[in-house]
Amino acid sequence: MPERKATSAKPQRRTGVREAAAQATRESILRAATKVFARYGYDGGSVEKISQAAKSYDRMIYYYFGSKEGLFIAVLEGIYRRMDEAEAALELDASRPVEALTALTRFVLGYYRKNPDFVTLLNTENLHKGRHIAKSLRAREYSSQAISIIGEIMASGVAQGLFRADVAPRDLYLLIASTGYFYMSNRHTLTAFLGEPLETPEAVAHWEDFVIETVLRTVDAGASDESIALPHEKVSKWQKSQAPQSQARSSSGT
Repeated sequence: MPERKATSAKPQRRTGVREAAAQATRESILRAATKVFARYGYDGGSVEKISQAAKSYDRMIYYYFGSKEGLFIAVLEGIYRRMDEAEAALELDASRPVEALTALTRFVLGYYRKNPDFVTLLNTENLHKGRHIAKSLRAREYSSQAISIIGEIMASGVAQGLFRADVAPRDLYLLIASTGYFYMSNRHTLTAFLGEPLETPEAVAHWEDFVIETVLRTVDAGASDESIALPHEKVSKWQKSQAPQSQARSSSGT
């Protein structure tokens, strides 16, 4: 038999390694851009600053994101996605709607507090009247998921006679989000305006309890006196200690 010639196998292209490296570069740019935009805003967050922070090159930003605006939109989508993922990780039992709504409200308030860059970036985008995020289709997906979770909890509460049927999940979402966002985004000016330290653990806990009570009162169907156990039917020590300052500020304005 004729001797077969040995054929050398062609080396496999290491596409997986390249893809992983490309993804790592993209994520590094996104992390750097998130910090730079949060610190300098959209106008002050230059491509040069971002590439330096990412230890990359300007051309890589244009390669992966097309433009500075494309990168900013990706940053906004990223902060929404991370909040959505954190919310999805919650173990909410819709069959116990009061507990589920309480846990969801506590999560939202806590998330704003633990992620100040989230608030800062939203402030920046609102200064630009939302023109960048309006070009994103993914942001709507994240908001619809948040509202659907509330809708499921609300439906369970209505079925059990605990919640009103005339409260729209969208409105409840706006109520919860606004109370958490406003407190966090304006904490410095409100501290000066009210003459009260709003970032102390006692102040934060008091506000959290107050918001939860407000949310639960909003949805309460009044099925029975014990239908919803509110978090603070008592006046907190923090509230007592702050009352004289609040009264002094009110009287000075009259």
